Amino acid sequence: MKTYDVRVHPSSARLPREDQLAWHIASFAANPGPLDADVLEMIACRIVDNAAVALAAINRGPVASARAMALGHPRKGGATLYGLPATQRFDAEWAAWANSTAVRELDYHDTFLAAEYSHPGDAISPLIAVAQQMGVSGADLARGIAVHYEVHVALVKAISLHKYKKDHAGHLAPATTAGIGAMLGLPPEVIYQAVGQAVHLSFSTRQSRKGEISSWKAYVPGFTGKLAVECIDRAMRGEGSPSPIYEGEDSVIAWMLGGKDDVYHVTLPEAGESPRAILETYTKAHSAEYQAQALIDLAIEMGHQIPDWDQVKSIVLETSHHTHHVIGTGAADPQKSDPEASRETLDHSIMYILAVALEDGAWHHVDSYTRERARAADKRGLWHKITTVEHPDWTARYHEQDPDKRQFGGKIIITLRDGTVIEGARGVADAHPNGKAPWGWDAYVGKLQTLAGAELGSEALERFTAAAHALATLAPPEIDLLIPALPAGRVTPASVTGAGIFDHGL
Repeated sequence: MKTYDVRVHPSSARLPREDQLAWHIASFAANPGPLDADVLEMIACRIVDNAAVALAAINRGPVASARAMALGHPRKGGATLYGLPATQRFDAEWAAWANSTAVRELDYHDTFLAAEYSHPGDAISPLIAVAQQMGVSGADLARGIAVHYEVHVALVKAISLHKYKKDHAGHLAPATTAGIGAMLGLPPEVIYQAVGQAVHLSFSTRQSRKGEISSWKAYVPGFTGKLAVECIDRAMRGEGSPSPIYEGEDSVIAWMLGGKDDVYHVTLPEAGESPRAILETYTKAHSAEYQAQALIDLAIEMGHQIPDWDQVKSIVLETSHHTHHVIGTGAADPQKSDPEASRETLDHSIMYILAVALEDGAWHHVDSYTRERARAADKRGLWHKITTVEHPDWTARYHEQDPDKRQFGGKIIITLRDGTVIEGARGVADAHPNGKAPWGWDAYVGKLQTLAGAELGSEALERFTAAAHALATLAPPEIDLLIPALPAGRVTPASVTGAGIFDHGL
């Protein structure tokens, strides 16, 4: 591993590309080491995880709309869509768009938290789509996925985007691009140009996750995946990109992040080193923002200790800066206390999430978010008795460099009207690698069975999971098995015919 100091340089310095972060990313992506067995196993787990949540969301509005847009771009020899038969093929960038939206819709797949937030599994759909269209092997696809995770985790550890109110797509896009370049075996010169374009075009504001959160949150990975495909395509044709994209005097660091006086320390494997960062990431057992995962587990346990909810005077959550300011009362978003708010907003309200998990003793990816459930929570009022406070100990745990000590939870303090205080704390979710019940292959397959097993059927489920587990040995035609189809009639019409530009006249 090697750490690079990344800062703004004046144009007059003519910073060599070999000293630029985009080049370091490209150089590693073009020359990664062999994949270890435990890395291959976890890649298989995340492919299963993505399919589980995508199929569970297959007929939800945003997913249907994204699919409708993709249906307007058929392509012989292209990529496939979740739920549809492999006989229907579409342009890879539009398959990336639709499939990534399906994966992201329920906010129910993997995460990595450090200086920035991320969902690195967002890149798997674009990589599979390009693999299908380009006819690459399972071993090539696995290499691309592993490289993506390595680059994504490195950027997330080193560079905070939310500090400057930028969305985390700014890290997802270049990492996805690097993964596609690695999968296709492209030279560093080509990957470098594609990464530069991806960084340049992917920066957007965090308003997509602030206030009244809309369905755009589900579309972000589809947008970045589609962008990554196009950036690689342009670079393969010999086109260049703005550079230095990170270090230039009018670059993203100079004007969108910390400015000319900031220095970022980015650690990447050197050429020939094996990527292992996927093992630092973790998935969700509950369909909610990751910083709520440990707290949902804790609330489910603590709810049984409350004999009468009307006797609760107050509930205080002591937690990290991020949790308090992003999904807690520190966000100062009135929408987080509104029963008529969108699902996406409730997913980012720890006050709502704690109230429902405490009252129900469970969490469900659909039932916990219905309008009726939100109105019932509002009527009972427990939701509005919850406040969050930042505690320095929890902030320090959140930013702990040692992944074995890093924690994202908090302490719940429930005070009853008679003065009784009930407390509990949880550092990591039960499913986390350091949790009570760390998830492995069987847990991921169990999630698929719970969310989509009945729709898939046992034979299709077994065929898909076997292919995912044997990823490194798959021949190019077998990549289709990684995007499972549902029986005919299980996928509802994509949208009203002719509702948009892409399906007009079809």
